[in-house]
This record gives sequence, C-alpha cells and structure tokens, in this order.
Amino acid sequence: MLAHVPATADLVHVRDIHDAFPAGQRGATRLVLTQSSYQLQRCLDWLDARGGAVHLVAETDREALRRTAPEAFAARGPWARVTLIEVEPERADRSERSEGVADRDDWLVAAFRTVDPEERLTLCRRAAERYPADAAVHLALGSACMEVQDLDAAQQAIERALAIDAGWEASHYEYGKLWLRRDDMARASRAFAEAGRLMPSFSAAFSNLGAALGELDRRDEALQAFQYALEYDPNGYTILNNIGVVTRELGRLAESEAAFRKVVALAPEFVFGHYNLGHTLFLQGRYQAALSAYLEGQRRDPERNPRQACRLAIVRLAAGDPEGALRDLHRCTSNLPTEARRDVLAEAQEILWALLTDRPALEGWRRVADVVKGELEKVR
Repeated sequence: MLAHVPATADLVHVRDIHDAFPAGQRGATRLVLTQSSYQLQRCLDWLDARGGAVHLVAETDREALRRTAPEAFAARGPWARVTLIEVEPERADRSERSEGVADRDDWLVAAFRTVDPEERLTLCRRAAERYPADAAVHLALGSACMEVQDLDAAQQAIERALAIDAGWEASHYEYGKLWLRRDDMARASRAFAEAGRLMPSFSAAFSNLGAALGELDRRDEALQAFQYALEYDPNGYTILNNIGVVTRELGRLAESEAAFRKVVALAPEFVFGHYNLGHTLFLQGRYQAALSAYLEGQRRDPERNPRQACRLAIVRLAAGDPEGALRDLHRCTSNLPTEARRDVLAEAQEILWALLTDRPALEGWRRVADVVKGELEKVR
C-alpha cells in the first residue's frame, strides 16, 4: 500500500513504488489491495481532489515494476496518465527500513509476496489475530482463503471487513469476487455495483459488474457498465472484447466489429480478439475477412484451440474451400478425448446448418456435412 500522505504536501515522493504491489498470488485471485491499477487510481483521485496542487513523483526499478505491475507498460487504466522516465540508478544505500512501517504492513507484504498460498494464509491469520479491528487485515485473509477454495472462511473474513468499514470499496469488490466463485451472479453484481458507487473511477469494479450482468442476460445494463469501465481504462482490451461480445449478442454487428478491431490493434497477442472478430465477420456474411481473422488467431494461438479451429473449418467452407474445411476438421478433432470431440463436432454441425439456411446452394457442403455426421455417430 502507498504510505499515508499528509494533506499539506505539495509534492508526494514515493520510493520503490513497485513494493506497493506484491505479486505472489495468481492473477485470477490477486487481492485488489496489491493491484497497481486500483492503488494508483486511489492516489490519483486524491491528487485530483486537490485541484492539481499536489504532484506525485515515484521511483522504481523497471524490471521489478514489470513483474508486479505489467499494466504500467501497456498504459492501462491510471497508468495512461503516468510518464515513465529512464534515469541513472541511484548508488546510495537504500537498505534502511522506512520509518513508521507497522508490523501489520510487514506481515501483509510478506504474505502477498510469497507464491505459497498456505504460507500466505498462515501470515494473514496471524495478522488477523493481532489486529482484529483492522478491515485491511480481514480483507487480506478473505483473499487468502478464497485462493485455497475455503469459501466459507473467505466469506466470514470479508464480511468482518465490511462490518468494520462498510464504506470501503475494496471490501465490496472482494465480496463480488467471492460471489462469482459461488456462482451467485445477482449478489456479485450488487457487490460490484456498490464498489463502483463508492469509487466511481474504479474501472475493474464496473468491468466485473458488466460480466456479472451479462451472465444474468441483462445485456443492456452490462454494456453500460463496460462502457463506463472503458472511460477509466481506454486501453483496456479485455473491456473492449466484452463490449464486442455484448454488442454482437444485441445484434449490433458494426459496433461489435469496431470493438474487436480495437482489441486486436491494442493487443495482437490476445488470440480471442482475433477469434471474436472472425465470428462477428462471419455473422455479417463476410467470409473471406472472417477466414483471415480466424487464421490469425490460430497462428498466434500456442494451444491451437480446437473449438476455434473447428469454427475455422466452417468458415473455410463458407469461403469456398471445402477441402480445406475437411483438413481442418480432421486436424482439430482427431486427437481429442471422446466427450470434447463430440462437443466440438456438434457445434460444427449446428453452425453448418445455420450457414445452409442462408446459403443452401453452398458448394461442397454435403461432403463436409456427411463427414461431421459420420464422426458424430462414432462418438455417440
């Protein structure tokens, strides 16, 4: 966490800012208090509230920051407002311990630096025993419990944090993550909405709210949440990807295409941006363009996702290459386990029949359809 800043300061100087973002947890479970986009946004909100009269200067080691806050180098969220300047490293001894650092902070930083979930849980439990009235400690404990799938203990810890400070957006955010794990999208959406209400610049709260609302088939509300999240993270390619998916589901294919084109421009290594662009183009009947997008996704995809490869096969057929479609079908299904093979082939058959509804005279369709049907009969 960033140190407390006195309200009278004209200049805030933070040393080794990467230490504020310990990154021992996996990405899917990482405690929001350790995430740079949240912490930096809170700091910028504080600065903005003072009308720009206060300036922040922070020092860091580039490689350490790359490990703990890779979003800094992609200008994600509040990092878009940050200028990174390369300077000569300082040679002074910086091993001294900062004044005023409490044992609580030492324990929590150590807990979230370790990559061992059990060690993290032990350290968080010790901190909770020593500081029973500290919301941050209980929130950290809740995150550690979620990581080891002890959801009952996680709920108890997070609710304790909420009881101590109901007005802290971080607790509501972690509460939303808990309900996502419990597959209760209604409660998750309420928690993320409250986190966003308490901190309107909290992009991740609105992004998660959009995802939960999407699962509840509340697509218009989900789109609104994603669009709001994008205001505070304009380079957020995952947010744009979600916008593309929702607008496609709403039948707004031009908007969907525009979103996915931004995704692949911002993050060409994000293979599902290419696959999603291909799917939207396919629904528009632009089969050659869809084929190019799917091929780019497969080229960049180290796993050669079989479901997407199967969709690529149908796109090849639609683009007039039934022989290529058969080759792709064989390649992507021949080594799959039985159940996965059945699922992929069933989807291919469903897409094929939908395609034939619009293009009943499609050349070569019967050969492909017969192969799909025959392979499905083998695994049923």
